[in-house]
Amino acid sequence: MSLSSITTNKLIVLDADWESREKILDELARRLYEEGKITDKTAFLDAVWLRENLSETGFEQGIAIPHGKSLAVPAPAFAVARLKHPVDDWPTMDGEDNVDLVFLLAVPEGDDDGHLKLLSTLSLTLMQEENVYALKRAADPVSFLTLLDSPAHRADTPPLAQHARSLIVITSCPTGIAHTYMAAEALEKAGAARGIRVLSEKQGASGTEDEVTPEEIRAADGVIFAASLPPKGKGRFNGKPYLCVPVSEPLRDADGVISRFLTAPEGIVQDDTQSAPVSASKSLSGRLYQGVSSGISYMIPVIVAAGLMIGVAQLLAGAFGVTNPADARYATSDNRLLETAHGLSLYGTMIMKFMYPVFAAYMAWSIADRPGLVPGFIGGAFAGGLHYTFWSIDGGIPSGFLGALILGMAAGLIADALNRHIHLHKHLQAMKPMLIVPGLTVLLLFFLNSGFVDPVFGGLNQALQGFIIEHGRSSALLLSVIIASLTAFDLGGPVNKSAGAIAIGLAADHIFPLTPRVLAIVIPPIGIGLATLIDRFIVHRRVFDDSLRVTGTTSLILGFLAIGEGAIPFMLKNPLITITLNILGAVLGSVIAIQLGSVQWYPLPAVWGWPLVENLPAYLCGMGVGIAFIAISNVLVRYYFIKHGTLKID
Repeated sequence: MSLSSITTNKLIVLDADWESREKILDELARRLYEEGKITDKTAFLDAVWLRENLSETGFEQGIAIPHGKSLAVPAPAFAVARLKHPVDDWPTMDGEDNVDLVFLLAVPEGDDDGHLKLLSTLSLTLMQEENVYALKRAADPVSFLTLLDSPAHRADTPPLAQHARSLIVITSCPTGIAHTYMAAEALEKAGAARGIRVLSEKQGASGTEDEVTPEEIRAADGVIFAASLPPKGKGRFNGKPYLCVPVSEPLRDADGVISRFLTAPEGIVQDDTQSAPVSASKSLSGRLYQGVSSGISYMIPVIVAAGLMIGVAQLLAGAFGVTNPADARYATSDNRLLETAHGLSLYGTMIMKFMYPVFAAYMAWSIADRPGLVPGFIGGAFAGGLHYTFWSIDGGIPSGFLGALILGMAAGLIADALNRHIHLHKHLQAMKPMLIVPGLTVLLLFFLNSGFVDPVFGGLNQALQGFIIEHGRSSALLLSVIIASLTAFDLGGPVNKSAGAIAIGLAADHIFPLTPRVLAIVIPPIGIGLATLIDRFIVHRRVFDDSLRVTGTTSLILGFLAIGEGAIPFMLKNPLITITLNILGAVLGSVIAIQLGSVQWYPLPAVWGWPLVENLPAYLCGMGVGIAFIAISNVLVRYYFIKHGTLKID
């Protein structure tokens, strides 16, 4: 793609004196609008800021590539600002946060191909330091565009010998595409400098690009996996030496990555269906951390889909004054919309049941590859309590997210150990991945769940439920603290539901209002979601990784719909921090609202229930304090642990 064909000289602003990210984006968007590249400046800027709130668009060397996809963009275009002085409010991947060269990309809604081509072309051009150096010193817009279309090349790159060594690189990142392409480019350059032919396969946002052929694989000396998530199709590289690094590592030291592969590869890739995963040689903590990250990334769509169905059902039912569309009496209602709301509510609840199975399955898959997938799913089903449903056991309390963590981890580690240590005759190899490994793993999971996970964590949840009942008629303040704490504890899990049953019973008898209950439902997901948006303003850096920043936006939106499950990924990844702060924030907000005289007797925590609150200002005051506490404390606590090396983010 010719970059000069989708911009104009008037969209290249050199030596601008703009002093903030907001000013830069506003000025460049205005120029795009004046040049007819966008039809609505406000709509386009909304899309740009939505993307900015997901993750950093700043990279090394003071470059930023903000971008927005919008219906206000008829065709791909971009504008550039080269600044007189670097701005320090633009988060960058290297943490320097000093940007002086900004490319604002305008992409049509639905044009994924144009979006990717535009980003990848710019990313690859800006990978070369000499290109960036030249662009920052271009005399005028014409020279600037000429440099973009005719990037410099290293004069000292040695030509490849006819029979040069070759190396395959697989790059991928969980969100965005820039790192995928830039990591590949960095390794290609570093390989060329050593006389090594590097073939890069990018497993990016649009799928696999430049897929290597079987002939290229056979001729290669090995493979480097520069990926944040387990790469696809590792079985193709069976028998090849490999090295596994994060996708950001080549951007810091590509030559060092290649040197590590040449001198100390991690091992030999074994077939996808009968081997340990590429990450097998990592430390146990590293493998578990990657497992949790993978499980969360695959679980998020389940939560979003379930929350959307339940939210739509509540909106439909709310229009007719119905607060609980899941009630069986609406299954055959004369009102077709209420009947639809009933079905959607049950549908969303059903989808939510698969949240823990999906999480545990992909956690185990990340640890053990394919042999861990089915055992992990079964472990997650235990954690979600599906066995109680299938076995018709009334009153069974599932182990919840802690159970999913333990069973998913166990499934992965057990399957991985069995897979690596069981050796069969070559004629019996097919039995290992199809029968022996999954069979033994799920058998061991049964005993682990029935002998430890269910009794310990189910028993803990049951004890908490009994505690609620025992203190159900205590003083108002103590009762508020108890209900708020246990409602916020597991965000829709068994403890939350136990607290809800008692609270609703007390409200039905008009003994105690639902104020602490409804506030504790909405405060944690909104607070944690807000934290992902404000961290860079408080501590001038991100304290959440890419996947959690995306989840944060979802959690924020679902929180206003009274769906707390959007914040569960935060609990799964950092349970001690998240649960503690959720409880403190919910208690703080509830107590303040009650002390100021707020009363809510109806089980309507969502935004449409607010008009039914007595003394709404007091209610909103308490809610605001609780949300602010969770948001700010999450940022500060996580920042403290990151600085002291006890918490890491991707």
